[in-house]
Amino acid sequence: MASNDKKTPTAPRYADGAAYFDMGEHTLRVPMTLHAENRQRICKRVAARDVPPGSVILLQGGDDVNRHSSDVSHVFRQESYFHWAFGVLEPGWFGATDVDSGRTVLFCPRLPEEYATWMGHITRPDEYRSQYQVDEVRYVDEMPEVLRGMTRGSLLTLRGTNTDSGLITREAAFDGISQFRVDNSILHDELAECRVTKSKGELEILRFAANVSAAAHREIMRKARPGMKEYQLEAVFQHHTYYHGGCRHQAYTNICGSGCNGAILHYGHAGAPNSKTVEDGDMCLFDLGAEYYCYTSDITCSFPANGKFTEDQKAIYNAVYAASRAVMAAVRPGVSWVEMHRLSYRVMLTKLKEAGIIQGDVEDMMKVNLGSVFQPHGLGHLMGLDVHDVGGYLEGNPARPTEAGFRSLRTARLLEENMVLTIEPGCYFIDHLLNQALNNPEQARFLVPEVIQRFRGFGGVRIEDDIVVTATGMEDLSGGTIPRTVEEIEALMAEGRQTEVFIPQLHAQSKLAN
Repeated sequence: MASNDKKTPTAPRYADGAAYFDMGEHTLRVPMTLHAENRQRICKRVAARDVPPGSVILLQGGDDVNRHSSDVSHVFRQESYFHWAFGVLEPGWFGATDVDSGRTVLFCPRLPEEYATWMGHITRPDEYRSQYQVDEVRYVDEMPEVLRGMTRGSLLTLRGTNTDSGLITREAAFDGISQFRVDNSILHDELAECRVTKSKGELEILRFAANVSAAAHREIMRKARPGMKEYQLEAVFQHHTYYHGGCRHQAYTNICGSGCNGAILHYGHAGAPNSKTVEDGDMCLFDLGAEYYCYTSDITCSFPANGKFTEDQKAIYNAVYAASRAVMAAVRPGVSWVEMHRLSYRVMLTKLKEAGIIQGDVEDMMKVNLGSVFQPHGLGHLMGLDVHDVGGYLEGNPARPTEAGFRSLRTARLLEENMVLTIEPGCYFIDHLLNQALNNPEQARFLVPEVIQRFRGFGGVRIEDDIVVTATGMEDLSGGTIPRTVEEIEALMAEGRQTEVFIPQLHAQSKLAN
């Protein structure tokens, strides 16, 4: 059938009578049935909670947000719960689903006629109904009337705390909601739990996002040269994921740390915008992930700026690599994520001891939590529509640990089939943590001070992969396409050095500054 491209470039198109989303023939086609299946999942869970007959799930989507007081808006990205349920790409919408029947009505803004002058075709409700494959689309100002006809029980609204950000979800609100019986006590935990395990369709999108990001990481390794700016390599990633994968959004603020910056866990923020020059001899830690159709990826690669590992770089890298592969081999349903974190510490400490960086009995090191000195963050996190996905500490699951390192875990759950997580052990030389350890007799006895001194300023190494838990183990969502061994990384970077890369010259300092 004819495509729907004449309306909006990102609107779902049609094939064989079914609507789907893609960003072109070279990208992944996502059927709108994905969201219908998601709505069936949440309706089933909510119905099991014995809600009153005729109850309706009501969600509010995201709104356009301006930059401070200006009239320039941020590029819109849909709120994740709303996208999970409905797949709507535009701001200002609501969605309602009858728990008993699954009947779904979307509510779109009623736009003024002059909107078409600036923003293009004003899509009609019947066009939206076909695009999003729902039962009906009405205007937001019609919500009270429509919901009165739908609702015999309660309006179930979303209110709960995100345990990663500490922020509260946006609960649906509209003029006239006081006319309804509202229950905000049920939906959050049930909807978050639905998002913890992924459907077959969701896994396909996550594989696509991971593969696009993996290809971009390989391109960075090919093009990396001493003398480049960190942000130039960040630009390689952004260009590759958007040009080749249709990934307009990045999943989080890009981290492109070279040299000592590799020890700054969330480097790349406004005060340190990936602006250092990459030096010969630097170890680079690049943590970048693109998202496609709001589904994210999160991959970290560590590599030497000049394409060749030194012995010190190799020792740290191989310690992290061994921890990563030990966890991958142990992952399966029923395993505790806290124990996987503990395993990563034990393996890494063993390798650091072999390298002569620490000394003594590894089990004694574990008793004083020496691993947290070198890896203060958690082993990994749930991932999906948010890079740190919801559901980590829902009621009825293990509580957050309290030990250093362990308390940074974003979940302590037992693993389940179709959970998607990152595995991201790391080893960093962070001055204030090293100083604390050297001043702590329980930990200091395991450190070799002169070697620790040699590694100050080294930065760090992190290896991060996106995985899904399977019935018998795990699957690397990138399909193992990222070079991970020292030999594989050096071979790829040597291949890239066979091609001349143009490095733009920086402009001379402006005369106005003199």
